Amino acid sequence: MDTTTRRRNRRMDLRTTQEEREVIDRAVAATGTDLTDFVVSHAYEAARRVLADRDRFELDPTALAAWEALNARPARQLPGLAKLMQRPSPFSE
Repeated sequence: MDTTTRRRNRRMDLRTTQEEREVIDRAVAATGTDLTDFVVSHAYEAARRVLADRDRFELDPTALAAWEALNARPARQLPGLAKLMQRPSPFSE
């Protein structure tokens, strides 16, 4: 997401320790951006990573091929599971 082309109209206040702020300020200076762009872009990317496995399932081509091969295998017979599924549910009325 290109945060510099969108008009920001929501405010977010943060509290940090002195050490956290100093490290963030050093990183801002090292990247040549401003504090808002740095914090928003990194928080946005961190949020996308956290939500990625909750919103969608994405794999690179090699992992996708391995996933598809795994799912193409025939199901194993699990006698214990079959027996369990035949028992009446303890939640039935």
